[in-house]
Amino acid sequence: MERVNKMVAEKPVVIFSKSSCCISHTIKLLFRDFGVNSLVYELDEIPRSGDIEQALLRLGCNPSVPAVFIGGKFVGGANEIMSLHLQQSLKPMLKRAGALWV
Repeated sequence: MERVNKMVAEKPVVIFSKSSCCISHTIKLLFRDFGVNSLVYELDEIPRSGDIEQALLRLGCNPSVPAVFIGGKFVGGANEIMSLHLQQSLKPMLKRAGALWV
């Protein structure tokens, strides 16, 4: 879990993904379309990423990707991100975290 905490502290928005996951791709595109420069970790490209996946599962992200952290806090997976977006709560959250300037 310490490894994940260090990783999510690097930028206002951190996304754990797998390069072969179409849902992860959609979430990454959503943030890119907002103009957010997210830090993306592709777990299938990181050696020994099993401990990261286990930590994400313990946080409640099932499946383990996509897992989105905003302002260092776990927000959720695709369902939670899309719900926040549809409720028009995602952009204000990104602004508060310093990830969105508009």
